[in-house]
Amino acid sequence: MANGKISRRAVLGGAAGVAGLVAFPALAQDGTTEFLQPATATRHNISSFRILQWQDYFDNLRNGAILADTTSRALHFWSEDQSIYRLYPTSVPLSEELTRRGFTTVIQKVVNPTWRPTASMKQRNPDWPDMVPGGAPDNPLGTRALYLGWPAYRIHGTHDTRKIGRRSSNGCIGLYNEHIQELFELAKVGTQVRLI
Repeated sequence: MANGKISRRAVLGGAAGVAGLVAFPALAQDGTTEFLQPATATRHNISSFRILQWQDYFDNLRNGAILADTTSRALHFWSEDQSIYRLYPTSVPLSEELTRRGFTTVIQKVVNPTWRPTASMKQRNPDWPDMVPGGAPDNPLGTRALYLGWPAYRIHGTHDTRKIGRRSSNGCIGLYNEHIQELFELAKVGTQVRLI
């Protein structure tokens, strides 16, 4: 360390020393050699998503099943024949007041959906447009939408990728456009949906 700055050589040397503690035997105070055991770690992917079992949330997989977990901000999909399982990161509602939980189904699938804010959205955001046409680059519903049995609730894409992994929606579950396009092909009208 010169002039209060840490050199690259010091950082690399320190890293090598730490690596050496794990990779090589350590000398105990009595002069015997013992091996350091690496700490046992729980394996998670980078987002710490967990693979869930459909049986914990649904009675059957008739027409497939979608589970949207607002706590972990993840969406799970299981195909009816159990040959396909997908796990996607999502955006979730901004607040508990906007969050709906329970069972519903996919009632409609729309490519390039038109977006219209609800009256309550316009009240909260009066400067929003009354409508954004499907296919527009700034359409909040992205490229695909699965309409649910609850009015104004959707599982849809988003062009604003900063929203994924956050509380950022007005009630819907948002996915990256490439993920909703895949889910759109897998799900069908009648697919079971549960929000928890």
